Amino acid sequence: MEELAKQFIGKECIIYTITQTEGSVQGTIREVGAGGMMIEDAQGQLQAVNLEYVTRIREFPRDKKGKKKSVILD
Repeated sequence: MEELAKQFIGKECIIYTITQTEGSVQGTIREVGAGGMMIEDAQGQLQAVNLEYVTRIREFPRDKKGKKKSVILD
């Protein structure tokens, strides 16, 4: 998963985990390594996520004009 997560560095993503109460973490992936990753959220705060608990990483969906989609259906 570490090598796959490195492909998303610098991109705004939705990271789905098995331990989050909401089920996902949203933000820009800043760093990946040593079994974890650093994510910067919209407020500029950093979060560390253990890669062992990540089930899916998805780049934040955008519409044809490049704006973020307001509704995300998974």
